[in-house]
Amino acid sequence: MIRRGSLGLRLLGLAALWVVLALVGAGIALTDLFRNHVEAELSRHMELHLDEVTAALARQPDGTLAPVRALTDPRFNRPLSGLYWQVSDGGEALARSRSLWDQSLPMAGPVADDGAVHRRGVATGPDGARLLVWERRVHLPDGGAPLDVAVASQGGSVEAATGSFARALALSLGILALGLLAAAVAQVRLGLVPLDRLRQALGEMRAGRVARVVGAFPSEVQPLVDDLNQVLDDNAEMVERARTQAGNLAHALKTPLAVITNSVAALGNADSARVIAAETDRMRSQIDRHLTRARAAAMARGAGLRTPIGPLVAGLARTIARLHPDRPLDIRVSGDDALLFRGEGQDLQEMVGNLMENAAKWCAGSIRVTLSAAGEKALSITVADDGPGIPDDRRDTVLARGIRLDEAMPGSGLGLAIVDDLARLYGGGLELGQDEALGGLAARLVLPRA
Repeated sequence: MIRRGSLGLRLLGLAALWVVLALVGAGIALTDLFRNHVEAELSRHMELHLDEVTAALARQPDGTLAPVRALTDPRFNRPLSGLYWQVSDGGEALARSRSLWDQSLPMAGPVADDGAVHRRGVATGPDGARLLVWERRVHLPDGGAPLDVAVASQGGSVEAATGSFARALALSLGILALGLLAAAVAQVRLGLVPLDRLRQALGEMRAGRVARVVGAFPSEVQPLVDDLNQVLDDNAEMVERARTQAGNLAHALKTPLAVITNSVAALGNADSARVIAAETDRMRSQIDRHLTRARAAAMARGAGLRTPIGPLVAGLARTIARLHPDRPLDIRVSGDDALLFRGEGQDLQEMVGNLMENAAKWCAGSIRVTLSAAGEKALSITVADDGPGIPDDRRDTVLARGIRLDEAMPGSGLGLAIVDDLARLYGGGLELGQDEALGGLAARLVLPRA
């Protein structure tokens, strides 16, 4: 479909403008050529009539002038037929055709005595008709005074023929214009097919079905496809290098932290030992937090990523249940488990795992995980529990780094903050509320959908 503002519409607009201008110009030129041809043919015929009248003209015994034989065109004998002849001595009409009846042709004055035919353009004839007049000065063999012989035809015949031709030409050119525009539409649509295929290939890549643009394209488009694939390859290599460096950094920092932790444990329960242990745990949590953010920032906009959420959430539910053998947890997963997350599975596991672990810490025994679509481009994962929940005035506070509502509960207070950060990197978010059925916290995670 050719949409407003598209390249196809621009090409069609230019083609339509060119077709209209070309055909209008051709129509005007052809009409003018036809008019000139009709006028030339009329002049030729009128000169023949003038020659015929001149050759047949003779002076009668009584001194009057009249053709000695009948003229070939019967219109000269039909009153007001539109074809006339007249002979004058420069002013007064001496003889005229019967078609003039009792009227005369208007004479413009003496004709040049050069034997040539002179066209006098337009004159007004019988009944106010518009006439085209051809004149010539002749000398009869009897040696009398020179005579002006004129023939005339109604000019409307030229206009009528030209008008009829112009109407037929306009209809023909209109049909030709429609045919050319239809051909232009077909040409534009056929020419833009490779771009449409490229758009579909990019859509497949954005949907996570493929990691590169695949397919054969014309030579004008193929360099663009090759460059785009090269950019994707370079981006994937850069992401992989960033992930490798993040992993190396994690190992490089966690090993000294582990040594410090073990050394602190050997000091016993001294106050300084507890302070060092707490700060070491905080450092470990901060490292985990920032490494996770770095990895997610590199992958959040990646192409070709799609992760089924159903199997991942079900696996997390089994893991969380095994991590709390001392408490019987009722974890139920419901909803559309065929939804696909447009992102990396490790990040999804980090986010949902944090929410479910948080629910397991605070619940009385029941956890409900609901999977659902949130429009055409998003999905929702809601983790609800039957614990005490979070007061309305503290829900924004717990998303800040290191904030815990209960200092006695183990943890660093970074779980919900990490989930919120990761969700925002993917263009989603985390919403905290109260579950109406269980009465505890309801954490709703909104993420992009593949």
